[in-house]
Amino acid sequence: MLAKCHSATINGVEATSVEIEVFSMLGTSQFAIVGLPDQAVKEAKDRIPTALKNSGLSSGKEFDVTVNLAPADVRKEGPIYDLPIAIGLLRATGRLKNEYLDEYALVGELALSGEVRRVRGILPIVMEMKRIGLKAVLVPSENVDEASVVPGIDVIPIKTLREAVEYLNGDLVIEPVFSDLNKLVHQSNLRALDDYADVKGQALAVKAMEVAVAGGHNILLIGSPGSGKTMLARRVPSILPPLTVEEALEVSRIHSVAGVLKGGGHLVTSRPFRAPHHTVSSIGLLGGGAHPVPGEVSLSHRGVLFLDEFAEFPRNALEVLRQPLEDGHVGISRASAAFDFPSKFMLVAAMNPCPCGYRNDPDHECRCSPRMVLKYQSRVSGPLLDRIDMHIEVPPVSPKDLPFLEQGESSAEIRKRVMAAREIQSERYRDIPFVHTNAEVKSRDLAEACRLSEKMKKELVRTIERLKLSARAYDKVLRVARTLADLDGALDVRQEDIMGASAYRKLDEEENSYWI
Repeated sequence: MLAKCHSATINGVEATSVEIEVFSMLGTSQFAIVGLPDQAVKEAKDRIPTALKNSGLSSGKEFDVTVNLAPADVRKEGPIYDLPIAIGLLRATGRLKNEYLDEYALVGELALSGEVRRVRGILPIVMEMKRIGLKAVLVPSENVDEASVVPGIDVIPIKTLREAVEYLNGDLVIEPVFSDLNKLVHQSNLRALDDYADVKGQALAVKAMEVAVAGGHNILLIGSPGSGKTMLARRVPSILPPLTVEEALEVSRIHSVAGVLKGGGHLVTSRPFRAPHHTVSSIGLLGGGAHPVPGEVSLSHRGVLFLDEFAEFPRNALEVLRQPLEDGHVGISRASAAFDFPSKFMLVAAMNPCPCGYRNDPDHECRCSPRMVLKYQSRVSGPLLDRIDMHIEVPPVSPKDLPFLEQGESSAEIRKRVMAAREIQSERYRDIPFVHTNAEVKSRDLAEACRLSEKMKKELVRTIERLKLSARAYDKVLRVARTLADLDGALDVRQEDIMGASAYRKLDEEENSYWI
């Protein structure tokens, strides 16, 4: 008898439908799986008979079984096909009564005991099953929170193989699970976060963080140890605008494929904040591997990637940031397939000004020679710095002054201004696809977004000549200036906006260089 059901395979962060065809006839217990399976899929022929026996579902007869995973030219990876193959085998040998199995999708790894184990990538799989119009999808119970946020398809949690059989035979009632996305996102936005009110004596640096978040700009913080760089960076989530429901699904799909959803929870409901250690490899940062999975830049999609001790990261790891910073996605090519991972993130980096960390610190003596400083500086290449919109100094605050400094402005107040500026940008770029912030606008649209008078153009030319900016850095000054104007509610970019934006290019200064 021939039986059919559905499952899926993951390609990047997308799922592709896979039809499971199982044919059986009395024979000598031969078990063949075809359709470009990897080793984990092939091992299902050893797991499934044992799981059936331990679940009390073995017939005691010998069958020759052929399993085809269609389409046959797409590689199938992982143990997610255990459950659909087992159910298809039971139907093909007459031990499952359900005549409409091809209306169901099944996903899950089988333990030898018959228990159904969680798998990666369940969210894009359920989204694909809904797209092709299936009635229901049976998922491991550990994945149900993640899968249940997709409306329009019944999500059935399954703990064991026997439970799946009883449900499909109509002997067991399992209610579909559904979670309200809007409610989950709203509840997440009420969470308490670290507050900029805790930051004392760094009003200019906090203002720079506000500008960076308002326009989605990348920012580099330079200062001596203990000046508050990490404190400033880790409070960025408290002033970020909330995720929309569409963005939450987009981000959660990436985290689902990577298998990093916390505790198998519903989905990512707040903007990601990733802070990898400076020993991370280029593959860990960018993504890839034998079976490509998203790296830190993609896990930061629609959120923040914080790189502390920026100059301590391996040079080859930092250089791979160039493409995602420019293009907003990561392309990984293999002989078998090409993978694309979204990576639109805000980069926040922090570093010391020299190896000892105390260059230009009034309270500490720097022990570094100019040669040592130059060598330290060269760890971060010019092309990479050119892709960072803002470079700012974070001066140290003397401990003796801390008790007398006033509390800083709260994150709630800063967030209001950020949200207002983001709304202005959203309206401005409503007719430009995939552009929501000033940092994302392309050069061809920048002239319209930043209309300058003749006087302003001359002022900008003088600034460019003084700082010797590249064409890319020129655009970034304009983008930051546009954000400064948006924060003030100004219709056009003003002279003070140009001056303010150029002041945020600390490493471009030639006279009185911060470095040397």
